[in-house]
Amino acid sequence: MARMFVDGDDLVVHLSWREKAAARRGDVRVPLTAVCRVTVETDWWRALRGARRRGLWIPGARCIGTRSHHAGMDFVAVRPGRPVVCVELRPAAPFRLLAVSAPTRGEASATAQWLGRTAPKIDTSTPCRQPLPVPEENSEGSTSYCLTARRRDDRNHPG
Repeated sequence: MARMFVDGDDLVVHLSWREKAAARRGDVRVPLTAVCRVTVETDWWRALRGARRRGLWIPGARCIGTRSHHAGMDFVAVRPGRPVVCVELRPAAPFRLLAVSAPTRGEASATAQWLGRTAPKIDTSTPCRQPLPVPEENSEGSTSYCLTARRRDDRNHPG
C-alpha cells in the first residue's frame, strides 16, 4: 500500500513494486515547501478529479496513477472504502494534489496532522480542500483561468 513520508526537504509517496507497475512510474517526490494544505477525505471517490490518464483504474477496487484537469495533474493511489489523505500543492509543483488512501481514519488523521506540522507554509484557514479554479471566457472567446475573485464590473475594464 502506498504511504507518505518525509525524506529531507521532500514529501515522498512511496509505492510498492506492484503499485509502481500499475501507475507506470516510480515514487512521487515533491518539495515540502510546495505543500499548501493537508486534509482527510472520508469518501475516497471525492479525491478523484478530472480525467484518468496514466495508471490503473479498476472501478470499485483501486485507482492509482495520474489524472488531468484544467488546473494541472493529480496523483492518486486510492482504494474504495478507505479514507484518503489529500495534500494540495502549490502551482509550481509537478502535481496539484496527492491523494493516498490510509488503512483507517485514525491513521489518515494522524498522517494529515503530522504533515501539517512538518510542512513549512501550510494554509490552515479551512479544514476543507479548495475547489479547482473555474475557467473564465474573455472577450476573444478564449479561456483563461480566474484564480482570484473579481467583481462583475471589473471584467469589462482593463487593469
